[in-house]
Amino acid sequence: MPLVRIDAMHCDTQRLKALGRAVHEALGETMGFPDDDHFQILNAHDGQRGLLRHGTYLGVQRDDGIVYVAITLRTGRPDTQKQALYRRIAELAEEYADVEPRNMFVVLTENTNADWSLGNGEAQYL
Repeated sequence: MPLVRIDAMHCDTQRLKALGRAVHEALGETMGFPDDDHFQILNAHDGQRGLLRHGTYLGVQRDDGIVYVAITLRTGRPDTQKQALYRRIAELAEEYADVEPRNMFVVLTENTNADWSLGNGEAQYL
């Protein structure tokens, strides 16, 4: 049950949807999430009311085409699975939304079963 937030500069609705599709498919392919497990927050920033900042940390030459992807999910996946996820997101984002892999910035935040309520004021995973 991941919660995905995607932030991109100068991005129309179709491109945001393509980025969401790329991340959703990558999560299914690499981590086995079912197709209906689809919770995303997609944001476009126009450079006036919203900005995305970036640098060249670790020698990655990012530019204004940067896309930030924040994924919150329950803990327990091995590092190799996470690495496969990062690679697949970059591949699919390039294919579906024409984002250069160097501009895909992905971060995972893990938590436990008690940290989720999927509706009705209940902790469904407990």
